[in-house]
Amino acid sequence: MNKVKYIIISFLTLVSCSDSSDDVALSSITLESYIKGRTIETGAVIACAASDKDSGEILTFYYPKFGALNVRYYETDKVELDNNDFSNYTRRLLNSTPFFNGYLGKFIQESVNEKWIIITYELDNEIKMSNPIRTKQISKPTVWNEDVIIDQSQSRMPNFSWQDNAFGDNAIYFQVVSDAQNNLLSGTYTLDNHFQYYDTSNLVLNITTKTPPNLILNNTYNFTLMDVSIDNWVNGVILKTFKIE
Repeated sequence: MNKVKYIIISFLTLVSCSDSSDDVALSSITLESYIKGRTIETGAVIACAASDKDSGEILTFYYPKFGALNVRYYETDKVELDNNDFSNYTRRLLNSTPFFNGYLGKFIQESVNEKWIIITYELDNEIKMSNPIRTKQISKPTVWNEDVIIDQSQSRMPNFSWQDNAFGDNAIYFQVVSDAQNNLLSGTYTLDNHFQYYDTSNLVLNITTKTPPNLILNNTYNFTLMDVSIDNWVNGVILKTFKIE
């Protein structure tokens, strides 16, 4: 009986050590080793990062195209490293959480220092990679506010405008209109500091996969704006709830 107990304990210990070893081995894989011998596409994953307004945690957002598999988060130890050298990026085993009810994904991470991040996923037998994201949670924390003007003079097609380059270092603006349940209705990018739902004339990128629905009178909606820098850090976020008049 004691012999059987010893075998069971030994087996459980072995399994526990094996799982722990696998986790350590998995977390130590570099981006360079992951993509070696594989077909890759750089700049193919839309991603950016911001600092949380309350906790200061790093929030990394990404857009997974339909069919994307094996989403991974890689980072450097510090920001001074060469962001184009993939051997400097190590995988972190972070859980991705849904954003806008899963239309986008989000990683949440505590960090005491600034660094570079790359998000990857697999699609069509290729590894798709984001451009490097430079975190600035210490040197330039993301500013969160509600500073947007909403012009509803055209029925059910609100026009949103905001101060241009309010925080400096702007490269592009990302806008989301979502319903009261936070389902994404439209996701768009402009170089201009204004966007009208749903006027596509000044869009430089559109991640909306379906024709956006007509907005309903007296219903409540949400407007989200991200002011994104050239190195994919979100300088500012505007969050505003509004009602269609």
